[in-house]
Amino acid sequence: MKVSRIGRFVSLVALALAPLAPANAQEAGFENAFDNAFGTEVRAPRDFATNSASTNSAVQQRISQLAEGSQGRIGVAAIDLTTGESISILGDQRFPMASTSKIAIAATFLEGVDQGRWSLTSEFPLLWAVRSRRFSSAAAPVRQGEYMTAHRLIDLMITRSSNPATDALLAAVGGPQAVNDWARRAGLEDFSLDRDIATLVRDDGEHDPVTYIDRRDSATPNTMVQMLAGIYQGRWLSGTSRNVIISAMERCRTGTRRIPAQMPSYVNVAHKTGTLNRTASDIGIIEMPDGRAIAMAIYVTGQSANQADENANKTRSRLRRDARIASIARGIYDGFAEEASRRNYANAQYNAVR
Repeated sequence: MKVSRIGRFVSLVALALAPLAPANAQEAGFENAFDNAFGTEVRAPRDFATNSASTNSAVQQRISQLAEGSQGRIGVAAIDLTTGESISILGDQRFPMASTSKIAIAATFLEGVDQGRWSLTSEFPLLWAVRSRRFSSAAAPVRQGEYMTAHRLIDLMITRSSNPATDALLAAVGGPQAVNDWARRAGLEDFSLDRDIATLVRDDGEHDPVTYIDRRDSATPNTMVQMLAGIYQGRWLSGTSRNVIISAMERCRTGTRRIPAQMPSYVNVAHKTGTLNRTASDIGIIEMPDGRAIAMAIYVTGQSANQADENANKTRSRLRRDARIASIARGIYDGFAEEASRRNYANAQYNAVR
């Protein structure tokens, strides 16, 4: 059985919070409108916050070709957490976060756990969306459902992208502004969560993300990579809380055609997907065989001629977006792996002639 390198960080306390039992039939319905369609030296990660990342021009050129945006705006950011090398394609433009925002919501809640405000065994009610007309209210109506532990809600929110579980925790922390406050404290500037998930889903499609940048519920790929790096490196959360998020991301059931699709079997993937009208995304951490970790954020819009074409064949358009994400993710893996091989070979040559 393959043992994840991420798993080696798990503390004894986290082991007590082992993966939860499979969801029951009701929980299977939690798959939400966002995501339902579809030998070596181990080096310590470099602190992304305190080390300037240099742009890797060779990998940048490769990904620029894969992220060619004639069929829709595509944003990509990635960083090797060991070397600090990075790439960015439209990395400073805003894209709809969709369900990728759920990582920030989980982090906000877990910060509260670390501060003793609540615990992973605290219980909160699922918040189910109640049918209402688009834009008929500032916030979509919801009703309370079954109470679940926070740990179970986080698991459902990340592994299955459950909207009722997400809104339960979002309400518990104090709403979108509490998440924005956490992001500011973490130094994540280009990030804004403005609505709960029930409202976001109900009012989806107001703007075309290919041609219109809606700053609501959006972030830049660069910011999302910073968020992933900080969580992975334990900068803002305790080891136990950090492991709760990473473990759930490793077990993510959505987006199998995205970041994980073209990765070699020996690469460990921890990720979280997002999907809205004419846009798909995936953010995550991949662990290389040599122990390095790469954080990446990929946001793809369009891939259909226009909204009419999208409506005519939603499945084809969705699959095209998924395929773009998969090819870009594999390009990032290949590019950084090749750079590491060249660097190690050069070092070997240097040591041989000293």
